[in-house]
Amino acid sequence: MTHQTPAHERALAFGRAARAYAAHRPAYPAPVLDALERLSGLPLAGALVADVGTGTGLAARALRERGARVIGVEPGAGMAAQFRRELPHVPLVRGDGNRLPLADGSMDLVCYAQSWHWTDPARAVPSALRVLRPGGALALLWNDPDPSVEWVARQQERIVERFGDGCYISDRTLPPGPSWRTAELRWSRRVSVDFHLAKLATHSAFIVHDGAGAAEFLEAEREHLLRRFPDGALDEPYTGFVAVAPNPGAPG
Repeated sequence: MTHQTPAHERALAFGRAARAYAAHRPAYPAPVLDALERLSGLPLAGALVADVGTGTGLAARALRERGARVIGVEPGAGMAAQFRRELPHVPLVRGDGNRLPLADGSMDLVCYAQSWHWTDPARAVPSALRVLRPGGALALLWNDPDPSVEWVARQQERIVERFGDGCYISDRTLPPGPSWRTAELRWSRRVSVDFHLAKLATHSAFIVHDGAGAAEFLEAEREHLLRRFPDGALDEPYTGFVAVAPNPGAPG
């Protein structure tokens, strides 16, 4: 099995694929944002939201389109540069999700979208709660391939065999302490096999192993998929997972 790259190195590696990430990773569909509002009890319209580990701004864009006032927080130079190209009018600060560069009690919502699994929860939870106002909420969002779909499960097995565990479908373990409210939603998008493979190449395992081994794996994966989907198109299935913890400093 391939040697595992340390988590922090894997997290920062996304900058090397920032343009492809922006082009091929899925957006956050409306039902995910509906669940975020329902679980938090906060309307997004007018809310001041920190999108932590914002990357290229996929969640920031969706939140802004719902009327939120978004501030992106991103540690990586490559992803931050792509964010500024994608969302030039949205404020962005360079910072670490474990130690937020934001004022105490300043945010209605602190959101980690597809980024919580790169944090140290023992540091990230207190940091997030510090910057929340009373009545605010900490939110964790994931958009992951749906392993209940047979072909996705088989693909996951091949990825784990080649690159190791924890490099494709995220660890959604919630930290103890906060009182979590959760929702899981299933959705899909229709894409070509080549588009799916380009999306696959934006996952950390393929970025940090970007030599011949990754290219060979993707070519073999194309053959697997074309046998399954001979017309060259597939429904790419996802689970959207939302976990919300109201600020324990909130009144009542």
